[in-house]
Formats: sequence, structure tokens, C-alpha cells
Amino acid sequence: MAPRLNFSDWWGKDKQRGTPVIVKMENPNFSIVEIDGPDAAFKPIEKSRGKNAKQVTWVLLLKANQAVGCVAWLATILWSLIGTIKNRLILRKGVSLASEKLGKSNLLFRIIKVCLGVSLVMLAFEVIAYFKGWHYFQNPNLYIPHTSDVLGLFHIIYVAWLDFRADYIAPSVQKLSTFCTVLFLIQSLDRLVLCLGCFYIKCKKLKPRIEGDPFKSDDLEGSNNSYYPMVLVQIPMCNEKEVYEMSISAVCQLDWPKDRLLIQILDDSDNECIQELIKSEVAKWNQKGVNIIYRHRLVRTGYKAGNLKSAMSCDYVKDYEFVAIFDADFQPTPDFLKQTVPHFKDNPELGLVQTRWAFVNKDENLLTRLQNINLCFHFEVEQQVNGVFLNFFGFNGTAGIWRIKALEESGGWLERTTVEDMDIAVRAHLNGWKFIYLNDVRVLCEVPESFEAYRKQQHRWHSGPMQLFRVCLPAIVSSKISIWKKANLILLFFLLRKLILPFYSFTLFCVVLPLTMFIPEAELPFWVVCYIPILMTLLNILPAPKSIPFIAPYLLFENTMSVTKFNAMVSGLFQLGSSYEWVVTKKAGRSSESDLLAAAEKDLKAFGAPQISRGASESELSELNRLNKQKDETSTPVKKSNKIYGKELALAFLLLTASARSLLSAHGLHFYFLLFQGVTFLLVGLDLIGEQIS
Repeated sequence: MAPRLNFSDWWGKDKQRGTPVIVKMENPNFSIVEIDGPDAAFKPIEKSRGKNAKQVTWVLLLKANQAVGCVAWLATILWSLIGTIKNRLILRKGVSLASEKLGKSNLLFRIIKVCLGVSLVMLAFEVIAYFKGWHYFQNPNLYIPHTSDVLGLFHIIYVAWLDFRADYIAPSVQKLSTFCTVLFLIQSLDRLVLCLGCFYIKCKKLKPRIEGDPFKSDDLEGSNNSYYPMVLVQIPMCNEKEVYEMSISAVCQLDWPKDRLLIQILDDSDNECIQELIKSEVAKWNQKGVNIIYRHRLVRTGYKAGNLKSAMSCDYVKDYEFVAIFDADFQPTPDFLKQTVPHFKDNPELGLVQTRWAFVNKDENLLTRLQNINLCFHFEVEQQVNGVFLNFFGFNGTAGIWRIKALEESGGWLERTTVEDMDIAVRAHLNGWKFIYLNDVRVLCEVPESFEAYRKQQHRWHSGPMQLFRVCLPAIVSSKISIWKKANLILLFFLLRKLILPFYSFTLFCVVLPLTMFIPEAELPFWVVCYIPILMTLLNILPAPKSIPFIAPYLLFENTMSVTKFNAMVSGLFQLGSSYEWVVTKKAGRSSESDLLAAAEKDLKAFGAPQISRGASESELSELNRLNKQKDETSTPVKKSNKIYGKELALAFLLLTASARSLLSAHGLHFYFLLFQGVTFLLVGLDLIGEQIS
């Protein structure tokens, strides 16, 4: 306890003034207080002296009421969870089984179900042995009974299992545990180095800067337009009904000479109604004098890469020097080009300028908050550190500007993987082009609000890099870049951060840890389960300090997502059918709502960025919302459907079974970790996280 600093004692130490007074109250319900000097009133008194029996009774009643309220709250949550399990798993009300196209073989799901069945049998054996008094598993040295100690047929089977477990299973599990722990430590060290690099950048205030006014003309009679390079802006989209209007509106308000700017709307929509809506929006801005064109492919091959490749093949593209790319839900500020294009001036080796994402719906639900933590760390730490020290990082696919010469010399957009952005970035790096990341320039966008959309997005983001690694490895080895750059690409960029990370997260916390509960001879160190994960989680959350209250949900949810990421990594590495599937991330259209956009613009004010003028689009959007509201009032509401995810549910019951087994071994920390992790898998498997989009 911190010492009390009684300054009144110091000031009145030399001399006491006044006459001591004793105040006595006739009412026995009040305590007697002696005032010895004028400063005595400021002296601390014992709390117990000011309380009588009636006050203590009320305090105890208040504490009891709070405890009962807490228990009732927990009971309500538990009862609601049981009801949800009953409705969704047993009665199947308003739910459907999630499509397993993400892994056509379903091999992982089958393995998990087999492990669950075996774990239930093992738990039954252990419970029976526990109540019979055979507490062999509580002995660290694992005493194996002799033949004379055998008490019956069941005991013979149990003793044989203990013998087989100690001699054959435990050594393999222990080796796997040690191997995963080593990988965990290596990846944690890499993350720590990245955080130290980010701290160094903050302390030294290192960031790309623009010297002087790059658009200032020395010739007063000349036109300033000659100092503005030709810029092409591309917005690839596919059935983006919810967000197309605001993205087109934002791009059309870019502060750049109209005769030096061309906007391409690359629409791959297969819905004719959406095509007409986008055409109408393009025509409206074209009438206002904006140089904007609409392109639609009849043959939709190659997904986004094919769309961009087709647009770059136009004859007029050769007249442009730079190309800015925005996804359909991105809304750049009017001064975006003036903040980014000048970095290319007098820097002929620069091929890419990447900016940061800002999320309008980061506080929409728990899922969006957890995504915000991940993406803040990615941009604030990973992209910034790699940009400053290596001049290389993975292109994020949007909110960036490319030098068209760099794209052409690197082979242009290729359709061989589902991560065309990372593909072109790696090839440009191998050709010697440098990248710059601007952490202060932010572009509004949104993150997926439903777990189904987020799960599909993460599958694509983690299977694509493994596809790319297979096809790019020969080119990396034979390239002319330095040895240490090759090592960074192969060992850090691909192996450590794209392959090892999902492998150990799933294997260590979803496989090895439950196994050690049933095989106590193989131990997982306490610090691997507790200290290191908490430290790494704190490092991840530091770039988003407002998310610190979500540290526990974030840690548990990241372990839950390791199933999807591991499955995606394996499918990409071994080129399974699911690795070539491209599913457009479902947008909620939050960035099209005026209230959320206004809230996001308040955040941008802190960075000195000008606000977006919503112009004519807002009035039309308000009218559309009014008509939709009238339609909803007169029509039957569409019921939103929930999904059931088999892998997550199977792992939930596996971890809960392991937590029950840990009670028999009195593993306190392991029990709580497995319990909460199992509950998290259960919530995700029942689709109780995120917003359901009909």
C-alpha cells in the first residue's frame, strides 16, 4: 500500500494551537470523536469506528444483493446459451449448415470429429478410474501398477492404456509440443522486433516527407497543369449495390485537374439491375464535367486481376503515368492525390505508394472491433516498419498508387492466384522497385460485419500467399536481388508470417494443449499457455489503445480463427480446389449511411484531412432509404439466416471435454483456458458473433 502523505502533520509539527475539545453525543448510535487541535479533523480515522451494527447490516445486505444480481446475470447468460444451443443445434430453427466449399475434402473436419470421439471415450475411462480411486495420473512420475495390483478386467484395460500411453504416445506428443513451442517463440521474437522498430520510428519521427511545393510553378504565365502528372483512377467492383454510390462520389471529388485525371469504373456485376444503377451514377457525374467512363466485361475471367488486366489493356492508358486503385467500399478524401503523387517526383525508383485504411464501422459489433485490432497492428507496425527499413511490403490491393511503368515491367496483373496484389508487389520488388507507406494518409472503408463474410475473406487471404509462394519461389531464388532480401522474402515474409503462424496457432492451442490433458506425461509449460500469449496480445493491441478492454476476447477469438487460417494455408500450399475460389466480401453498406460517415470524418479531423462532400448522392440515398422504409412497413420482413459451422463446433466440444479432464488433474490455469476457449469456439460455431446480413 502506498504511504499516506499527511502534509497537515508536517505543517503543524512544531506547534499545536487551539484547545483540545471532546464532543460527546447522548445518542448511542453515534460514535465519539476526539478533536485534538485544529488539524485533527484531517487525520485518518478507522473506518470501523464510524459504523454501528445497523450500518454493517445494510452494507452486508447491499453486498449480498450485488452478489445475487451477478449470479442471476450469469444464470441468464447460461440459460440463453443453452436455449440457443437447443434451437440451433437440436431444433435447427432459423439456421443452415455453413457451406464447406472452403475445404472440399473435409479431411480436417473428419480428423476433429475422430479426436472428439476418442477424447470422450478417454474422459469416460478417466472418470471411472477417478471414482474407483486409481489416481495414477496425479503422480508426476506416473506409477504403473504391477500384475499383483490388478483388480479386475477394467483395471487391466486401464493399466494397459497407461503403459501404452507412457511408452508410445507421450514421447511423440512431447516432441510436437516442443516443436510448436519453438515456432511460437520465433514468431513472438519477430513480432517483438517489429514493435521495437515501430517504437524507434515514433521516437525518431521517421516518415516519408514532401520537400517544398511540388506543384509550384516558376513560370507565372504558364499553366500549373503541366506540373500535375496524368493519373488514372480505377474502381473494380462486382455486385457492389450497397457501396458503389459513395465510392464513385468520393473519387469524382478528388482535387486534381480534370484534364489530367481519368476515372474507370470497372464493373464485373452479373446483375443487370446493379449494372443500370452504376451506369446511371457514372452518367450523372459525367454530366457534371468529370472525366469518368464505365467498363463492363462480358467474359468475367480472373476475378479482380482479370478485371484490372482488361482495363490496363486500353489504348488510352499509355498516356497516363500513374494509376490509383480503390475497392468499391473505399472513399478517399479530396486531397488524396495531392498527398501521395508528389512522393513520386524526383524518385524514379519508387513504384508504389500505399496508404492506410480507416474503418467507418469499427465499433459496429464485437467482430468489427476485433478486426480493427488486427488491421491497426498490420498498418501501424508491419507495413510501416517494412516500408521504412526495407522499402518493401505487401500491396493491400486498394488505397494505393502504382507507377504504370513499374506494373508493366513487372509483368502486369496475373490471374494465377487469388492474391493478385501480393503477387504484383513481390514481382516488382524482385525487379528492384521501391515502396513507400504513408501512415498519416487514411482512406475510409468498412470491415465485414458478419462472421460468414469475414471467414471467407480470411480464407482467401491465407490460401493465396501459399499459392504465390509455390509459384514465386524459383523466381525469388534466381533473382538478382541481394541475399538478405531473398532471405527476408522466403523466411520472414512467406514462411514465418504466412505458413508458420497459422500452423503453430492451431496445432499448439487446439491440438497439443487438449492432448496434454489426456496425456499428462507430455507437459506444456505454464508460460506458453499464459505469459507469452498475453504479452503478444498486448503488443497487438497497443496500436489501438481503445481496444485494451477487449484483450481477452481478442486472444480467444484469434485462436478460434486459427482453424480457418490453418485450413486455408493447407489448401493453398497443396493447391486444393478451395484455394482457387474467390468470394466477394459481403458489404453492409455502412459507409453509405450519413451518420457513420460523419462519425468517421470526425476521426479524420484529427489528422487534418478535409471532409468529404457528399453532394447530390446523399439526397438520393435519403429518398431511397425513405422508399425502402415504406416498402418494409407494407411487406413481410425477411428473416435473417444464421449459419452453423461444423469445425468450430466440433473443436468447441473437444476443448470442453479436455477442460473437464483437466479438473481431474487439478490443472487450474489449463482448465480456465480450455473452458473459455471452448466457449468461444461454441459461440463462433453457433454464429453468435457479428451481424447477420440477409
